[in-house]
Amino acid sequence: MTKAGTTVAAAQAPAAVVRLPRRRGIELALILLSVLLSVYGYCAVGLARTGTVPPGAVGYGAGLGVLALCAHIAVRVRAPYADPLFLPIGVLLNGLGLVLIYRLDRETPHDQAAPAQLVWSTLGIGLFIGVVLVLRDHRVLQRYAYVCVAAALGLLALPILFPAVNGARIWIRLAGFSIQPGEFAKVLLAVFFAAYLAANRNALAYTGRRLWRLQFPTGRVLGPIVTIWLLSVGVLVLERDLGTSLLFFGLFVVLLYVATGRTGWLAVGLLLAVLGAVAVGRTEPHVHQRIVDWLHPFATIEAGQGPNQLSQSLFAFAAGGVLGTGLGRGHSVLIGFAAKSDFILATAGEELGLAGLAAIILLYALLVERGYRAGLALREPFGRLLAVGLASILALQVFVIAGGVTGLIPLTGMAMPFLAQGGSSVVTNWTIVALLIRVSDSARNQYDGREAP
Repeated sequence: MTKAGTTVAAAQAPAAVVRLPRRRGIELALILLSVLLSVYGYCAVGLARTGTVPPGAVGYGAGLGVLALCAHIAVRVRAPYADPLFLPIGVLLNGLGLVLIYRLDRETPHDQAAPAQLVWSTLGIGLFIGVVLVLRDHRVLQRYAYVCVAAALGLLALPILFPAVNGARIWIRLAGFSIQPGEFAKVLLAVFFAAYLAANRNALAYTGRRLWRLQFPTGRVLGPIVTIWLLSVGVLVLERDLGTSLLFFGLFVVLLYVATGRTGWLAVGLLLAVLGAVAVGRTEPHVHQRIVDWLHPFATIEAGQGPNQLSQSLFAFAAGGVLGTGLGRGHSVLIGFAAKSDFILATAGEELGLAGLAAIILLYALLVERGYRAGLALREPFGRLLAVGLASILALQVFVIAGGVTGLIPLTGMAMPFLAQGGSSVVTNWTIVALLIRVSDSARNQYDGREAP
C-alpha cells in the first residue's frame, strides 16, 4: 500500500519548473565592452592624427553609453528572454561606424559627416527603444500586411519626383536633409512577404503543377505576391537603384524557399538573377559601366587617367595587410566622395587589416545566425519567416557591399549596415534589430519555463 500510495502521489505531483536564464547581465557586460572598444577606437584616431586624445572622447563615450544603457533597460523590461547578443553587436558596429566616419572627417574638414551620423544613430536607438516597448507581440504586424505593402510601394515610388543623384533616383532631399525611402520599404516588404507566405504556405507547397521536379503553385496563390515583387523591383529599376532591387529579389526567393521547403526555388532564383543581371547590364549604361569597371579595375590607370574608386579600394585593402596600418594612419580617403558610404569597408580593411575586417564580418555573421536561430525556434510560421527575412536582409546587404568593394561582384551602391554614412540606413537597421529582439524573446518565452529551446 505504501508503494502504491507513493506511486500515485508521484504521478499527481506537478512537473518541476525549469526557469530559463534571462541573460540580461551578459548583455550588459557585452554592451559595456562594446562602448569601451568604440571609445578606444575614437581615442586611437586622435592619437594617430594629432598625438593627443580628442577633446570629445568623454562626451562620445558617455553619449553612446547612455543610449546603449537606455536600450538595455527597454530590453530588460519588455523582452527579458531575448537573445543577449543582438544589442551589443548593434552597439559595437554602430560605434565602430562612428569612429571610421570621424576618422575620415579628419581628412575632409569641409565635409563633416560624423555629427549628423551621431544624430541619426540617436534617432535609430530611440526608434529601437520605441519598438521594443510598444510592440508587445510581433504577430500583431501580420494584421497590417497590406498596409505595409502599400506604404512600401509608396515610399519606393516617391524618389521619382526628385532629381537623380550620382545617376540614381533613390533620395529625397528637402531643406538640406536627405532620406532614402527604400531603406524603410525593405522592412515593410519583409513583413508583407512573411505574412502572405505564412498564410498561403500549404497552397504554395502542395498545389499547382509539377514541372522539372518543382511544384509551381496556381496563379491565384502565387500571383499577388509576384505582382507586388515585380512592382517594387520595376520601380527600383526605373530609379536605377539596382542594389536594392537585388536585395528585394534575394529576400523574395529566400522567404519562398523557407515557406515551401523546396530547394528548386533557389535554383530558379539564381537563374532569374543571372538573366536579369545580363539584361540590365547590356541595356542600362550606368550599370554597364560598373560591370566594365569590375572586369577591368585598373583600366583607367593603364589609360593614364589615374585610379578609379574600385582600384583605390583594392589598393587600400592591399596596404592594410594582415594587421592594418592602424586607425587614422591609412589613405582610403583617396577613394573620393563615397569613402564614407559605399566604400567605408575599405577604410576598415586598410587600417584594421585582414584580422579586423574578418572580425567585423564575423560580427555580421553572428548577428544573422542569431536571427535565423530565433526564427527556427518559433512554432508559428509568421514569426519564423519574419526573423529569417530580417536576418536575410542584413546578410544580403553585407554580401553585396563586401563583394562590391573587394571586386568579387560589380558595385551596387548600397550602405554597409551600421558602419556606413547614411541616416536612413542606420535607423532602419536599428528597427531590424528591435524586431529580431522581439522575435527572439517570443521564441524562448513560448516554452513557459517548462522546457528550454
